[in-house]
Amino acid sequence: MLQGQRHGEKGGEPLTSNHIILLALGGNLASALGTPAQTLNIALNLLEKRGAVIRDVSRFYNTPAFPAGAGPDYVNAAAKIDVNWSPLAALKILHEVEADMGRERVQRWGQRTLDLDMIAYDDIVVPNPEIHKTWRELPLDAQIGSTPEELILPHPRVQDRAFVLVPLADIAADWVHPVLGKSVKDLLDALPEADKLSVKPVE
Repeated sequence: MLQGQRHGEKGGEPLTSNHIILLALGGNLASALGTPAQTLNIALNLLEKRGAVIRDVSRFYNTPAFPAGAGPDYVNAAAKIDVNWSPLAALKILHEVEADMGRERVQRWGQRTLDLDMIAYDDIVVPNPEIHKTWRELPLDAQIGSTPEELILPHPRVQDRAFVLVPLADIAADWVHPVLGKSVKDLLDALPEADKLSVKPVE
């Protein structure tokens, strides 16, 4: 398991040593700079320019829009990046890169040029296990109309999403969820087969 802050420490404390972020990338609209796949590559370059070290990148995958019928298929990927940013600074930088690529935060789960989701930051759990549990167990219909006002890590829905876990398994299959105690491989194996088969490598 990746090492980081103790569970429950706040996400905004300044950090002096490097930390590993597991990142999910996606998009289903062309940006001003290219196709969704090209946009993901440019986003990684922009993160490098801001000081991230790209340790690994998954294959790119085509995934049906979520929820079903919400738009064109997505291109999804995962990356492992090494940073010296605090969790809150990382979130700010991810939002800046999304904005650089034309992302407009208008509709939750709407179509977008770029989505950068922080899946995990080392093995920290923020803001605390109780709030994490609330968001992790939120029903799907409630998720559509609800957005947390604070950073929640690990991403509270990672265990439900094949479009995140399939790419993540390329680069971090052995990473263990610090709350659920299961590896990425275990979480992926637990998903319905149809969900996994819907995530297909870009040819």
